[in-house]
Amino acid sequence: MSNHFTGLSLGPPLGDQRLDLCDLYAFQSPTDAGRTVIILNANPNADALHPDAIYRINIDNDGDLLTDIAFSFVFSPPQNGKQTYNVFLAKGADSRSVEAAGTKIVADAAVSFGPTPDIVKAGDRTFFAGSRSDAFFFDFDGIKNLFDIRGKRNFTEPHLGGKSPWTGVDSNTEANVFSIAVEVPTSELDPKPEIRVWGRCSVRENGTLIHADRAGHPSVSSFFNTDDTKLEYNASEPVNDRTRWLDQFVHLLGHTGNYSRDEAIAAIDQERTLPDVLTLDPAKPAKYPNGRVFTDDVIDYRVGFLTKGQCPPTGLRPHNDVLKEFPYLGTPHPKKS
Repeated sequence: MSNHFTGLSLGPPLGDQRLDLCDLYAFQSPTDAGRTVIILNANPNADALHPDAIYRINIDNDGDLLTDIAFSFVFSPPQNGKQTYNVFLAKGADSRSVEAAGTKIVADAAVSFGPTPDIVKAGDRTFFAGSRSDAFFFDFDGIKNLFDIRGKRNFTEPHLGGKSPWTGVDSNTEANVFSIAVEVPTSELDPKPEIRVWGRCSVRENGTLIHADRAGHPSVSSFFNTDDTKLEYNASEPVNDRTRWLDQFVHLLGHTGNYSRDEAIAAIDQERTLPDVLTLDPAKPAKYPNGRVFTDDVIDYRVGFLTKGQCPPTGLRPHNDVLKEFPYLGTPHPKKS
């Protein structure tokens, strides 16, 4: 659920799971402190990705919230349970194109659907695309217990002060996700001293490229958006976030945590919630909100943020099947018959 759902409909963008960006991670390689890992997860069904879509990792390295480096993944139509992908690298002005611009640095690589990851090297860059175990842990029934969403209230009325809403059950222990992983020398990202990262999924419909989803901070889009705003939000750009979305975020925090307007703006500024991008200073240990690692309990964090610390912790623990080497997410779970 980090972005496994958005808005009250709990549905994927444009009704298509393949377009659903679930989670974004950014951290230093555990085997080489001079390398940075970025993982963009999509499609909680963990099957093929959309052949008419572009899945992009955007990186801003100078703080202007405009893309300076873009890795774009484009997938072939799936055939007989197989799929391939190409990766394009664009820098500078080319990286701001909505198309998969730049240089093709990976051509027709195999998507992994089995237990053994197909890892691709392109110079000193490493890539992966395929099904993996989902590292995100959350108590979905507890979320539904916590928030009164009747009448399209969109997580605005938390039940606080009584019985804990949490069930103690991790809804994601046997879940898979489609993972796109990149590991590159940190020097190539040229952080000054930070990088700001966001994922983007765009799909071509009737010849027009539509921005279907985006991913930055964990659980921000899930909780702060409504069915009426999620399409616009997913299509919008980080550089415009504060101007367009600040009032909506302040309004929600007033309901969920009884924040005053000044308190809400101060909390948003302290977390740097807007713009909705994941910030990483590679010179510091990664732990959300400085990047994000698999052990970060982002639901505890987000619910605490929403309720001004008035909700008890979930008590869940991180998954123990992650790997110490690329692509880091664990072996996919067998599909249930």
